[in-house]
Amino acid sequence: MTDQTAGGKGATPGRETREHPRAPIELKVEYKKLNTFFSDYTKNISKGGTFIKTEKPLKVGTEFVFKLFVPAQDEPFTLRGQVAWTNTEAEAQRPEIPDRGMGIRFLYTDDGQKRAFEAFVEDMMKDALGDVVYRKLIDRAK
Repeated sequence: MTDQTAGGKGATPGRETREHPRAPIELKVEYKKLNTFFSDYTKNISKGGTFIKTEKPLKVGTEFVFKLFVPAQDEPFTLRGQVAWTNTEAEAQRPEIPDRGMGIRFLYTDDGQKRAFEAFVEDMMKDALGDVVYRKLIDRAK
């Protein structure tokens, strides 16, 4: 997947260039750094990744396993991800995003996991945004 996020290389200022549209959905996420467990929240989500709002982001390139807690699900989703970029106090790689945290690219174990999770994200986006707004978001991304 290419890094096609707003403000990326070659992006037109103010124009959304992400590969997958994002919805402002907040979910609890847990992950481990060294021997410490962290509990933070997503700021938004798409089929390709999420933004985790945190004061202590992992380093860019770090691969890790995290659990995504979804209210409608009995068990959290366990996913692999890679830190694609960070916004820290010292450096904001995505200054258009005011929050501190890290952009995560999902890493799927196989096509089946990818298809299942992408379908779930689509359903979650429809539930959160409504079908009309969801369709407009998808159509705008094409």
